[in-house]
Amino acid sequence: MLTIDPSKNTERQNYKLMTGSIIPRPVAFVTTKSEDGIINGAPFSYFNIVSSNPPMVSISIQRLNGGFKDTAKHIIDNNQFVVHIVDEDNVEQVNRTAASLPITESEISKTNLTLVDSHKINVPGVREAKVRMECQFVSRIPLRNGEEETGDLFIAEVVQFHIDESIYNDGRIDPKKLKAVSRLAGWNYAKIGDIFSIERPN
Repeated sequence: MLTIDPSKNTERQNYKLMTGSIIPRPVAFVTTKSEDGIINGAPFSYFNIVSSNPPMVSISIQRLNGGFKDTAKHIIDNNQFVVHIVDEDNVEQVNRTAASLPITESEISKTNLTLVDSHKINVPGVREAKVRMECQFVSRIPLRNGEEETGDLFIAEVVQFHIDESIYNDGRIDPKKLKAVSRLAGWNYAKIGDIFSIERPN
C-alpha cells in the first residue's frame, strides 16, 4: 500500500486524492443574491448534513486567489441562500452554472432554469429542483493552510423545505424518484445504483 504525506503534495495532488476517494459526494446547487440583486447560482460537492435538530447543512467554499468566490461573498453579505439537490433531470443545466462569470452577471441566465420566490428568505430558488431548502446562515469557519486562509466552511439552518409531491410519501423521500446525482472525480458524476439494506445491531 502507498503511504503519502499530504504536506509533501501540491494542493492539486491532494485534491485528486480526496475527490477520487471520498465518493460519491452529494451535489448542492446553491443560489445567492448580491447586494445589487444579481442572482448567483453555483454547484458544490463539498456539501452535507450537519444536524437534524435543528435541520442544518454545511457547504465548504474554496478561496480564489485569497479572495471570496461570489457565493461566499453573497452569503456573508446577505446571510441567506438556497440549496437544491442536483438530480438526473437538472444536472446538465446546473453544470452550465459552473462557468466563471463576472459578479455582475447571473449564471442562471446561461440556463433554462426558472427562478421562483422563496417563502422565508429573500433569495429565490429554481423551480426545476425536486428538493430545495431555504437556508439562514449560522456560522463561518475559515479554513487555513498555515497562516493562509484558503477556504471557508459555511453552516446554515434550513428554515423551509420545498419537496416535489412526486418523490414524497408519508414523510419520506423516495430515492429512486428523486434520482439524485453524486460527484466523483474529474468530470464524472454517478446515478443512484443498487440499493441494499443492512439491519443495525441492537
